[in-house]
Amino acid sequence: MKHLFIVLLLTPLIFVKANAQETERWDKEVSAAPNANQQWFKDAKFGMFIHWGLFAEAGGVWQGKNYYGISEWMMNRGKIPAADYAALAKKFNPTKFNAKEWARVAKDAGMKYMVITAKHHEGFALFDSKVSDFNIVKATPYHQDPMKPLAQAVRDAGLHFGFYYSQFLDWHEPNGGGNKWDFDEAKKNFQEYYHTKSIPQIKELLSNYGPLGLIWFDMPGGLSKEETQKLINDVRKIQPGCLISSRVGNGLGDFKDYGDGEIPATVSTTGAWEALFTHNDSWGYSKFDYNFKTPKEIVRLLTTVSSKGGNLILNVGPDSSGQMPEYSIKYLRQVGKWLKVNGEAIYGTTAGFINPQPWGLTTAKPHKLYLHVFERPNNGLIFIPGLYQIKKAYLLANKQPLVFVKTDGGTNIKLPYLTDTYNTVIAVDLPGKPMQFNPDAPVTVSNQYAANALDAINAHPSGKTQIKSITYSHYFGDWKHTPCLINMATPEDGALFNTSITTPGDYKITLEYACTPAQARQEGVMNLNGKDYQFETLPTSDYESHKPLLFIKQTIAITTITKPGLYRLSVHPLHSGTELFKLKTVWLEPVN
Repeated sequence: MKHLFIVLLLTPLIFVKANAQETERWDKEVSAAPNANQQWFKDAKFGMFIHWGLFAEAGGVWQGKNYYGISEWMMNRGKIPAADYAALAKKFNPTKFNAKEWARVAKDAGMKYMVITAKHHEGFALFDSKVSDFNIVKATPYHQDPMKPLAQAVRDAGLHFGFYYSQFLDWHEPNGGGNKWDFDEAKKNFQEYYHTKSIPQIKELLSNYGPLGLIWFDMPGGLSKEETQKLINDVRKIQPGCLISSRVGNGLGDFKDYGDGEIPATVSTTGAWEALFTHNDSWGYSKFDYNFKTPKEIVRLLTTVSSKGGNLILNVGPDSSGQMPEYSIKYLRQVGKWLKVNGEAIYGTTAGFINPQPWGLTTAKPHKLYLHVFERPNNGLIFIPGLYQIKKAYLLANKQPLVFVKTDGGTNIKLPYLTDTYNTVIAVDLPGKPMQFNPDAPVTVSNQYAANALDAINAHPSGKTQIKSITYSHYFGDWKHTPCLINMATPEDGALFNTSITTPGDYKITLEYACTPAQARQEGVMNLNGKDYQFETLPTSDYESHKPLLFIKQTIAITTITKPGLYRLSVHPLHSGTELFKLKTVWLEPVN
């Protein structure tokens, strides 16, 4: 999707050579002053991204070769000459495009805004541009501007509308960023590109399609902070209420976009932010990618993002005829049915103030806590640690009152059954304002669940140990981000987990980690309940950001917990050496 940065360092122009998928250069910083118009965005929680362009005509195939992964980067991956790639426009004829149907799908899905690629890195404009003839009206047999009816249909459906625009990368233009196989990078004049195409087209989008909720920039480069601010000022003059994504660059956006497929490791309660995922493995249409997320996976993804205080924008990739994938339409509408019943627990909420629990996650509103139950414990008791004052608890789906009772360390709510296998929501009325989120709260462990996870984000690092999100990929551009504990290399480096074990019994303890062959066969120590358990690490794979990262689950011990209470579990190297491993999760599995 959006994975190449060339960074302007100083004047005169000096550029860092960037890898074709350099994720470290995603700009996730925003302006220190919150935009006064951002509340609708923070309340929306769920939006639709649409990646559409000439790449839909190719569908990930060029001259008989399948390009697995993100199809919209095929031109770059295949080093396809700009003139050859542009010939796709002669066949691009989306006669089945129906603006009202697209808007209807988004509304039926429970989405509150839509963003579409007006111009992606290929340089082709999906709108009637007077700036460049390389657009859908002049270069294709379609000869129509689909953005006009789409903008209107989306607004008529009650949703906010926005454009994506790749402001720096343009593989079609001699002076655009990114195309090094056709054009000499040293001879490019990026300023000329900005002033003759990029900025004029941005102004066309801002001026000709009615009020925009947001403009989604991507891949900054070639502009100083002052020049980026001037671009933002131009946006404000034409569309004062329009929000600007953080990928405008130089830390000057209104809302933060994380990396493709990334959710922040911890709760983020300040500012507006968005996690962006695609429905299958590609952002643009792919003829052979059928790995679509199920309705259950989408509901849980949306819940996870909401529980951390942000929005989920989920992408679909229509084909060249103008039709959305069948599974996208069907599955998104099923998500919409869930939201019709449970949307109160998503829209307008803030992050929950309870740590992730074995049963699920939480979101909150003033005087309200929502428990999102993914897994019902065997005894039906939903334990809420640290919460003692409750006015009422009930199932959100049918308003059935639920019995609750205070217990050691919190409150138990009796859940007799699940109303929904995707996510059963319990609404809890509180007598006062919600508690503040406590990241140091112990993680609950119980034999009422098949497995209990102590994730890296729950740890308290010591020494040089850090919690870091490790980025890697499966197919090209199919990014994964996994928080891990890293840099454990000496006995002083380690990680401590505070846990509340609510039911005694035997537990199998398993470490899930990645370890390079060169670092394997080092010894480590896991301590629980005052007893050390030594182990030797096993090799998985070398770490490269553009390859899969393999994790192994290694069982370390079985231990016996004789009484409920607070326990400390720690992990550290036995001797000094290289990094012990990248630790993802400690699993405690009851032995029943």
